[in-house]
Amino acid sequence: MRQYESDERIVMTLDAGGTNFVFSAIQSNKEIVTPITFPSNADNLELCLKTITHGFTQVRDILKEDPVAISFAFPGPADYPRGIIGDLGNLPAFRGGVALGSFLEEKFSLPVFINNDGNLFVFGEAIAGLLPEVNRLLENAGSSKRFWNLFGITLGTGFGGGIVIDGNLVVGDNSAVGEIWLMRNKFEKNLNAEEGASIRGVKRFYALAVGVPEESVPEPKQLFRIARGEAEGNMAAAREAFHMMGEVVGDALANAITLVDGIIVIGGGLAGAAELFMPKVVAELNSRFDQVNGGSVRRLETQAFNLNNPEELNAFIRVDERTIRVPGTVKTIAYDPLQRIGVGTTRLGTSIAVSIGAYAYALRYLDNEE
Repeated sequence: MRQYESDERIVMTLDAGGTNFVFSAIQSNKEIVTPITFPSNADNLELCLKTITHGFTQVRDILKEDPVAISFAFPGPADYPRGIIGDLGNLPAFRGGVALGSFLEEKFSLPVFINNDGNLFVFGEAIAGLLPEVNRLLENAGSSKRFWNLFGITLGTGFGGGIVIDGNLVVGDNSAVGEIWLMRNKFEKNLNAEEGASIRGVKRFYALAVGVPEESVPEPKQLFRIARGEAEGNMAAAREAFHMMGEVVGDALANAITLVDGIIVIGGGLAGAAELFMPKVVAELNSRFDQVNGGSVRRLETQAFNLNNPEELNAFIRVDERTIRVPGTVKTIAYDPLQRIGVGTTRLGTSIAVSIGAYAYALRYLDNEE
């Protein structure tokens, strides 16, 4: 996979949220300007487009060299390859379809690339985050095993996902790849997974455990402190809330990873509580299905390891290759019988991973055009 840490080209970026738009620029996988923030004006299309134009103009005026592209994350649904934004919940001004990519190309005479944050997050981690770190550790350990596929999720207000296969970001025919939030909820089959794998999910689990209205529950950052005994509150209920979220996440990932077979990276605001929910995620991946005849079968063909846990990480990278003989010959070949995957949190930070993903996504496309 091509790396861009020495690439001198500059790409302007945007982190688009329902409340604020944050504009920046990336060069050589690094942010090179102080981010500029403006209110999104989410319910007024004319004002919102003026804000986006003004933000990128300010960034361009700061740069010492001309940028080669604009590339950024924007919520869906959308037709990302054509730069058309659809009916957004948190940005209602775009309902009905807005050709945002073409609009910006006209304004700045630059190629414009748009994707969602889940996709760009996982691409950033595949380029410069968890995936290359895992492969470096395997190489240093003397293992011939390497990983080329990455499934990434973001845990926060929502439950997003993205897929990189053999170094390529998968977009899909409808720009709808990796929509893991639409998996079925483990605990309530009529709900989607996002209702349990998100900020509101953790708060709801805590509210149910202590018997209080959901609106009275503190934010997850405070629940995390309660769970660790660092703040007043029901410690057992707080821990259980994160455990239940971990089971929902693990159940959804177990379904998704059967189709990808690679490393899993977790980002988003809730990733900081991984010490509480990660063991449940990995336990779910390593769980078993009952069989009609009374036996059981592993849920996954692969064994999952918690890459945030030093002991499990060591077991994951441990070289256990054996030499087997090619039948009918005197030749031998190395064989590692352990089929394994690893689950770890972002190594770059979610926001930086999205920016690096946006940067690489634009440069990869420009290089392929040439």
